[in-house]
Amino acid sequence: MLELLGVSQQAEAVYRAMLGQPGHGVEELAGDTGLALASVRLALNELADLALLRPSAHQGEMRPVSPQVGLAALLAAAEAEAAIRQAQLEATRAAIASIAAEHEVGRGGEAGHRLEGLDKVRIRLEELQQLTETECLSLNPGGAHLPDARDAAKPLNQQALERGVVIRAVCRESFRNDADTLAYARWMTSMGGQMRTVPSVPMPLVIVDRKVAILPLDPTDARVGALEVHSPGVLAAVCALFEQIWAAGTPFGQSAPVDAHGCTPMERKLLEIIAQGQTDEVAARSLGISLRTVRRMMADLMVRLDAMSRFQAGVNATKRGWL
Repeated sequence: MLELLGVSQQAEAVYRAMLGQPGHGVEELAGDTGLALASVRLALNELADLALLRPSAHQGEMRPVSPQVGLAALLAAAEAEAAIRQAQLEATRAAIASIAAEHEVGRGGEAGHRLEGLDKVRIRLEELQQLTETECLSLNPGGAHLPDARDAAKPLNQQALERGVVIRAVCRESFRNDADTLAYARWMTSMGGQMRTVPSVPMPLVIVDRKVAILPLDPTDARVGALEVHSPGVLAAVCALFEQIWAAGTPFGQSAPVDAHGCTPMERKLLEIIAQGQTDEVAARSLGISLRTVRRMMADLMVRLDAMSRFQAGVNATKRGWL
């Protein structure tokens, strides 16, 4: 349970044994834990590095630091690191939106080229896919793929994969609920494409060879059109955004991981949305699931968090370290 704090299973076993029997030495700890003497010594070094052991009043001996002090400090450090990463992600997203708005200029310069309407976006994406040399990265916030878009993309993806292009796509977890889209995902991964899912995707995005990016003019309405950009600064930002979301995704074909609190990524995201004061309707749109499913999930989470209200569930989730 402590691996998220950087404590290995062996070190945790030794730490627990020392809390129960503070006076035990290496040999006694080996007997308490069933570990080899060498493993106990390595675990003691690890605990000392993590400041979970301190010199005892008895010369040459070490004593365990209480969990309320030692583990709480490790947890605080982990929370601070997570908060920094989240702040970086939000700052990157804000920078992308700012750059896209600032650089809506005519085609031909580094800043960008405006593609008015969905048809022009699709035509340009088809052109770019034919020109792709090494990789195509995409964020796909929608749920099920429309049949016409899916049929149009399939031969282009096949041609790209056959000539060695790496295709990596991130989709919302809810797309698994659509049988046709699920079959398309199976086909693409069988061809060598890579797909991962996350509970919520912030915006649609396509990156080609890390040289061209297609950003939405309005992230909430793809029909408005997109902005094609070539600026190295913008590309660095959107590539960083993609890699962060990709790292957090669940590979297609695998079950979503459950954390130490028994929460799936979808449940954690729902708690985040609710903790921000958003409604069930907003959560349903963000996650791409039905309002009934959101309410069922929320009811289950409230029971697990001993909460009488959605607000209390968010407070309790934060207090317990679920968020």
